[in-house]
Amino acid sequence: MPWVFSHYELQPAKAAYERGETKARISPDLGRSQVVVGLSDRGLHFPQGRVLPWEEVETVLAHPTLCYAWEAEGLVPLQVYSWLTGRTAQLYPTGHAPTVLLSGIAMHRVRGSRPWEDTQAKIRAARPRGRVLDTCAGLGYTAIQAADQGAWVLSVELDPAVLALARKNPWSREWFTNPRIVGVQGDVAQLIQGMPAEHFHVVLHDPPQFALAGELYGLPFYRELYRVLRPGGRLFHYIGNPETRMGRNVTRGVVRRLQEAGFREVRRVPWAFGVLARKP
Repeated sequence: MPWVFSHYELQPAKAAYERGETKARISPDLGRSQVVVGLSDRGLHFPQGRVLPWEEVETVLAHPTLCYAWEAEGLVPLQVYSWLTGRTAQLYPTGHAPTVLLSGIAMHRVRGSRPWEDTQAKIRAARPRGRVLDTCAGLGYTAIQAADQGAWVLSVELDPAVLALARKNPWSREWFTNPRIVGVQGDVAQLIQGMPAEHFHVVLHDPPQFALAGELYGLPFYRELYRVLRPGGRLFHYIGNPETRMGRNVTRGVVRRLQEAGFREVRRVPWAFGVLARKP
């Protein structure tokens, strides 16, 4: 996996150089670890002998909404056009675990929270155990944290462009390497029809916004989620900010359709921006 930078990692090194310092401590992987680099007129000198020129650093600093992978040919912006969805996906830096922007819409909370903490709230609400279905993997954070809780996770992602970004994202590494996670690229609305009934103990359903994936909020799909859950199994359905007008409207519709699909004890969990439900 290449080193990945954003302005959060490189701005402190530039500031140190401008103060006349000859060394700086920076992260080569979006905050997961740190290394000491030398500073000279040529650029940043990494322990492995590679030099990141100041011209490349300035490119990163000029684009604060992008992450860059340091490949053999230089810095490559982590922005991909999806032939499947017709949308552009880009890795968006936060100073910690990044999120994905799909057509400019963030797939995690970035105001008042950060993507990793946003996912932690979902995990606390869902309390994953046993066999877990993660319907919309994204960058894999939900599956990774569920597996860290001891669950076995089937994690499905529709968009190959998102998975291409995940392969470059240091925070997504365990989605590809953790033996407790089976990652699949495909349409969960179709794949679920071939899944065995009453198989999963927990479903973590974190779809894109309604405008981007309305079928994942529909009654037919909820009935499939109900079918594959074991009796007594839990569903956590992420929706988004419940305080907005759109959030309130979507939540009302989600609660009504989940109940119609057979779920009981359907309740809002506003601190996790979602809804919990149980199969009786």
